[in-house]
Amino acid sequence: MILRNVDEGIWIALDSLRTNKLRSGLTILGVVIGVATVMAMASIVEGIRRQIFNAMETAGPNAFYVMRFFSQTPLNPDNLPYEVRIRPILTEADAAAVRQVPQIQYAGIWVQLFQRIEYMGVSTQLLTVYGADQHYMDILGGTLLRGRFFAPSELTGDPVVVLEEETVERLFGRMDPMGKRVRLGGVALTVIGIYQRPSNIFEPPGQQIGAILPFQTARRNYRYDETNGLFLSVKGWPSVTVPVAKDLAIQALRKERRLRPGVPNTFDVITQDQILDTVSSLTTAFFGVMVALSSVALLVGGIGVMAIMMVSVTDRTQEIGLRKALGATPREILWQFLVEAATLTLVGGLLGIVVGLGVGQVLKVVLDLRSGVPIWSAVVATGVSVLIGLGFGLLPANRAARMDPVEALRHE
Repeated sequence: MILRNVDEGIWIALDSLRTNKLRSGLTILGVVIGVATVMAMASIVEGIRRQIFNAMETAGPNAFYVMRFFSQTPLNPDNLPYEVRIRPILTEADAAAVRQVPQIQYAGIWVQLFQRIEYMGVSTQLLTVYGADQHYMDILGGTLLRGRFFAPSELTGDPVVVLEEETVERLFGRMDPMGKRVRLGGVALTVIGIYQRPSNIFEPPGQQIGAILPFQTARRNYRYDETNGLFLSVKGWPSVTVPVAKDLAIQALRKERRLRPGVPNTFDVITQDQILDTVSSLTTAFFGVMVALSSVALLVGGIGVMAIMMVSVTDRTQEIGLRKALGATPREILWQFLVEAATLTLVGGLLGIVVGLGVGQVLKVVLDLRSGVPIWSAVVATGVSVLIGLGFGLLPANRAARMDPVEALRHE
């Protein structure tokens, strides 16, 4: 009996869609928008996660970083907590101590700056600039398009710079930048190379990488944050796992700083996994916000379904009375209208999936994402649309089930 009612309810719902196209279309529009939004957001989040993961794997999966103090939110350098102030600032001696470990392939001290770059009156926005060395791409990846990175003799503080490709296009257009002198934060530097950073759409505006210069050049010419901006980049040999390389680096740093057993570390070590966890928490929060916003559309769609089902119950009062007079139980009437409501929202959900897949493909092309719409989002969207129909269809279905057959048959 239940299966027959399901089949009947579906056909009645489809017939209602055919006979009341505009009303039914407006009813399920909210469901379509909500489901499409959820799928589009899932596509963006999944694409960002995969892109960042691939970039880290390509650049240096066995690289990690040492900082004075790690915090997910940057600390105010003018008002540092006591537990940060008592920690020594990272130095070249720290990097040298880590480099002496046989299992460590590379260790260098870097600094992160935020500066504008200018050439002939044309200036960029505020960009991220790294003070590093010739091993920069071994850690953060990317491609050297033209020129070269720093020679060993230039690492002592020569005024040279490698510009990022987009920075070159902004400053020089079609001109050849090689050998030209740009001003970075007011300091004149000679362009010796053009670098293309690995794509990462998760970069906040104004924080994309604009240039790389020798660490000593950055240290001598610019003020920088010794807590948030100064760090060691470390990379173990391919045969050495990150946990092993990390433990050996910690031992070397503790020995360099003469820390007795039992004394806490005066530095923090950050691995790629920790960075990915931070990114994951951020993208999850972003996805949660977008789901909350899209749920408003689903809520509106659910209210629309409830409204149209209430109208449907009123219009079909005599039909309900006749069915009850012929022996239909309140449970069968209830089930019929629930199935009808669920069918309406299921149609909206399926249309939303089609729209979401299309939007996901567009976003994949526009944002250069490496992944499409996750399958799980389509499954969840379908299930949610059916649940909305059942939830919001319960009130009109219950009203139909409770009708008195005599009064229903008298209804005009």
